[in-house]
Amino acid sequence: MTCPKCRKDFAGSAASCPHCGTQNRSASGVFQTSTVLISTERADRVYRSVDEVPQRLRNRLLKTTHGANSATILIADRKGRKEIDKAMRKLPATSHRRMVHSMLRGAASVDPLGWLTPALRKWIAVTVALLAVMVAVAVFLYKSKI
Repeated sequence: MTCPKCRKDFAGSAASCPHCGTQNRSASGVFQTSTVLISTERADRVYRSVDEVPQRLRNRLLKTTHGANSATILIADRKGRKEIDKAMRKLPATSHRRMVHSMLRGAASVDPLGWLTPALRKWIAVTVALLAVMVAVAVFLYKSKI
């Protein structure tokens, strides 16, 4: 591709001209970047990719990012959302459902009984048990008077 500003050739898939920095309007609009921040007892380190992370830390990183607490964060403007939607339509139905489910799971994972702590549950159980005993005693006393 030829840059409209400096008239030098560059790869058509590049986001901008490497010579003058003019943005490539024909690029797809989908860009992937990564920053890996690893904080240990000794120091905080920033890497540009997982490949740059030392092997010992990379093994720990891969173990922790494939668990229940890992997630993908996607930030997109209107054009980016259209590109994502277009890409998701090409997925098989099961993959599409799984993707939508995983995106919605974060919003729906709020426990409606989260306020009901174990201590509060125990207190409620003791209160209900005492009330039941009091009702049984009241019924017994009422029946014995008759």
